[in-house]
Formats: sequence, structure tokens, C-alpha cells
Amino acid sequence: MTESRTGEIVDLAAEGDGFFRNPYPYFAALRERGPVHYAHLPGDFHAWLVVGHREARAALTDPRLVKILATGPVEAERERAGPHLLNSDPPDHTRLRRLVSREITPGRIAALAPCVKEITDTLLDTMLAAPDRRADLVAAFSFPLPITVICELLGVPHLDHERFRHWSRALTAGPPEEMPKMRATMTQYLAGLLATQREQPGDDLLSALLRTADRDGDQLSADELLDMCWLLLIAGHETTVGLISNGVLALLRHPEQLAALRADWSLLDNTVEEILRYDGPVLTATARYAAEDIEIAGTVIPHHALVLAVIADADRDPARFPDPTRFDIHRAPRGHIAFGHGIHHCLGAPLARLEARTALRALLDRAPELALDADPDAVPWHPGLVARGPLHLPIRW
Repeated sequence: MTESRTGEIVDLAAEGDGFFRNPYPYFAALRERGPVHYAHLPGDFHAWLVVGHREARAALTDPRLVKILATGPVEAERERAGPHLLNSDPPDHTRLRRLVSREITPGRIAALAPCVKEITDTLLDTMLAAPDRRADLVAAFSFPLPITVICELLGVPHLDHERFRHWSRALTAGPPEEMPKMRATMTQYLAGLLATQREQPGDDLLSALLRTADRDGDQLSADELLDMCWLLLIAGHETTVGLISNGVLALLRHPEQLAALRADWSLLDNTVEEILRYDGPVLTATARYAAEDIEIAGTVIPHHALVLAVIADADRDPARFPDPTRFDIHRAPRGHIAFGHGIHHCLGAPLARLEARTALRALLDRAPELALDADPDAVPWHPGLVARGPLHLPIRW
């Protein structure tokens, strides 16, 4: 890895699969040299990385780092895509979050608990019936659980759940050449779903968002509702897949921690938080851009530059978490930023936590002899810089 000093480029793209399998030593090495580095990244693009807990957390609330530039190709792309919570700044973001937050409430999430448990048990019934007592946890459990929950949340009819899961899988893990077709197909389906719910509203989130309005009568437009569907699918689904898969892998690789959890289920909430800190489902925060030449920790980042706050490194910073490379479900991992920080903190965090708690408890209860069925160092990982998780996780029981 190229050593990072002022004027030099860190070449993380050259590290290959080893970087995705275990990116933490690379980021830690950068942190030892300073908090800000210009890097060539997998996917063949360049960005300024901000590492370390204090610096990354500050970057996520820095008003000079924006989602949308006033002019240029990024703004043009945003105009084509439409504004949503992940690509907008105040006041647009403030308005959208205010409207959406009226319906994505703790009460609505808590009310989903029986549904999440039922979906979890149904998936485990199928997986654990395999005659050879083996499965790919991602394909059989980690992937279908959150996408089925999102189907319930959006009000997708039960008869459409299977093809909805197929489309989602194609979009997140299918061949790149198929993605435009899959996106168009799903967009058409979601537009039809919105039209149906406008005429025949139900108890689902989309129906609620169609009805909701603030005190001034402001409502989400049809395009904003469609973008919200996409945000739930991409941001709300893929991260939960990683959270469950990463959590199971961490527990299986640390049998003493797994035994402690099975002996005391009161540790379950803390276990989920430690999974989020230790090997969370997000490597870097979503893109931000320098609205002007800005200085962070003595390094000037030029106007228009792409900036990525490295969440994975922030949550393993020894300045914030003692012995950070140790997986310990007894620690109090408060302060992690696995769900982001500031105005873009993940709205779906309570749902992700609910799904992770439910999934881990049910799986570990029903598969007491659960074990990895492959060399953990050979497990293939998602090759992206945002979502982190194994593409496949062979298990046996």
C-alpha cells in the first residue's frame, strides 16, 4: 500500500480481495499517519478518506461537506435521480425527513416484532429442513429475512414476495448488465403499487406516507414516494443482510463469546451493538462533497472533491474503544457510528436492530450445533465500499 503523505495517493485498489476480506488493518495503518488521505479506491475512482472516530464523526456533521454541489455533473445526476434522504441537504432534507419521520416511528417498528418473528421462523423451518444439514446462510436466511420484512412494510401482496426477492437479489448481487432492466421492472412495479394504495390504502407504511402531511399541508410527491421505496430497498435491506451475516460469522469465530450469549440472553442487545461496532454492515458513509476548499486536521481538501468518512475505522479507533480489535459482547460499545451520525443518521436503525436480535436469537436457539462450513478466510465478501458483508456464508448444524 502506498504510504500516505501530503501530495501522495494511497492505492487501496491494488490490494485486491484481501482489502474487502479484512479492510481494518489498511485503515488502521492510515490512521497512524493522520486522519485525512487521498486514495485510489476499488472501482477505479479517487476520494478523500477521513479515518479515526473523532474526525469521521465530525465529518458527518460538517456543513462544508454536502450531498449536492450547486453546479456540475453531481447536481445533474441528482436532478435525474430525484431528491431523497441520502442525496439531499437542508432545507430539502429537513422537509423530507420531517414528513417520513411522522410515519417511521418507534411504535410502528415495535408493532412489526410479531411479523419479523413469524418470517424468521418460517425461513428457519425451510433452512433447517435441509437433509444434509448445510446451507448458505446469506441465501437461505440473511437475505430473504429483511427483504420480506420490507415487503410487509411496503404492503407488497404476499403473492408477489417471491418475485420481489428475485428482483432485489438481481439488483444487489446480479450481473451488472442486468441491473438497468431489473431497476426498470421494479420501478414499474412500485409505481403500480403506489397507485393501488392511493385508491385502496391499507395499514402499511406506503399507505401511511401517502396520507401524511405536516401542519402546513405539505405532502410527499409521487416521485418522492417512489424514491423512498428505493431508499428502503437499498439502504434498508442490504445493510441488514450484512448485519445478520457479519454477526453470525463473528460469533462463530469467537466461540467463547457465543457460549456467553447462549448462557445469558440478556446480553443480546449488547451483542448486536458490539457486532455493529466490531464488523458493521457499512464500510464508509455515503458520498459527501467539499462545498469549498476545506481544511481538516491540517489537510486541505479541494472544492468539489469527493469525501468518504470511514465508519469501519471510526468504530475500531483505540482512542475511543479500548482494545478495539477484540470482539467482546460484554463491552459497552456506546458511541459507535455504524448507523451514521448527524442529520443523515439511519432512520431504519431500530428496524435493523429488531431484525438482528430476532434472527440471532432464533437461529442460535434452533441450531445449537451451528458451525462454519468453510474456511472463514476463504469466504467471499461484497466488493463495495459502502455495504460490507459476505456474499456467501456456508454453515452446518
